[in-house]
Amino acid sequence: MLRIRKRTNMPLWQQWLVRFAAIVLALLLDAVIIYLLTKMNPLKVYSTMFTGVFGTSRRVWNAIRDIMMLLCIGVGLAPAFKMKFWNIGAEGQILMGGIAAAACMIYLKSLPAALLLIVMFIAAALAGGFWGFIPAISKAKLNTNETLFTLMMNYIAIQLTAFFVTFWENSYGSGIVGTINPETQKGWFPPLFGQMYGLNVVIVLLLVVLVYCYLRFTKHGYEIAVVGGSRNTAKYAGINVPAVTVRTVTLSGMICGIAGFISVAGQGHTISTSTAGGRGFVAIIVAWLAKFNTFVMVLISFLLVFLEMGAKEIASRFNINDNLSKMIMGVILFFILGSEFFINYRLGLSKAEEN
Repeated sequence: MLRIRKRTNMPLWQQWLVRFAAIVLALLLDAVIIYLLTKMNPLKVYSTMFTGVFGTSRRVWNAIRDIMMLLCIGVGLAPAFKMKFWNIGAEGQILMGGIAAAACMIYLKSLPAALLLIVMFIAAALAGGFWGFIPAISKAKLNTNETLFTLMMNYIAIQLTAFFVTFWENSYGSGIVGTINPETQKGWFPPLFGQMYGLNVVIVLLLVVLVYCYLRFTKHGYEIAVVGGSRNTAKYAGINVPAVTVRTVTLSGMICGIAGFISVAGQGHTISTSTAGGRGFVAIIVAWLAKFNTFVMVLISFLLVFLEMGAKEIASRFNINDNLSKMIMGVILFFILGSEFFINYRLGLSKAEEN
């Protein structure tokens, strides 16, 4: 009855029109669900979502903090994903970067504050890069499955984090590290522009620009695109595919390690097994929907954080089951992801029906 054909190209404005239409349809369906299950005015519920994000300056900056964290991880995944190396190990790379940053805060707190932050940044990037290097070299030399390898690396990183948390815990049997250096605040991001999370924004937006330029305008970025298009073509063109694989995935891990540094130094000022908080998996959606364009990732990250914070506010304000708020968020994400099908493929009648 139906034939699915891949689209050769769709104008950019049409792509965004399809995505916008998907969001509108999702909101309409959510409105019906909300009314049928709660008898509440859907418009009032939606306005509460905006209040949950933009209601106070504190909420706005909390949203910015979460957006920057998610965006940083998405930017980190972009090089590997563009090469079609499916790096599912961002969670572990974040944790390894966080462990390295926390270790510097604990053992090198005698350093000047600015120098300590620089050392933490380098250590976190190296730790995350090393955690990406391991599956990368295995893929390059042994052609292992990178999806399973990087996924399993997450669990090793979680156990390593649990070990260091137990080793560093500041009170017997607490099972948590607690705030590191609360008196001196050594290793903490200083306020910037009068805001606690100002430095978070500067670092992540700088990474957005640098990675965009790296992927778009450099020889390395060209090699990543060619390897992602076809490894055989890359080999025919004289590109050293194993070297590109190792270099790119290591870079991906380094940026995710920097996200761990930001989480420890710029947010929680501690380390735990929940430091990554599942954002390594959510960032996969960010990178994929943005087509590895780091500037578009800003918009996608904002949308996902807005939905998450708005859903929590709905559950709290109306005292409804948290599952309903998650379902509202899930419907919107489902429609957004589904819109990509209609952007990439065309539905039509089969030849028999056409005749």
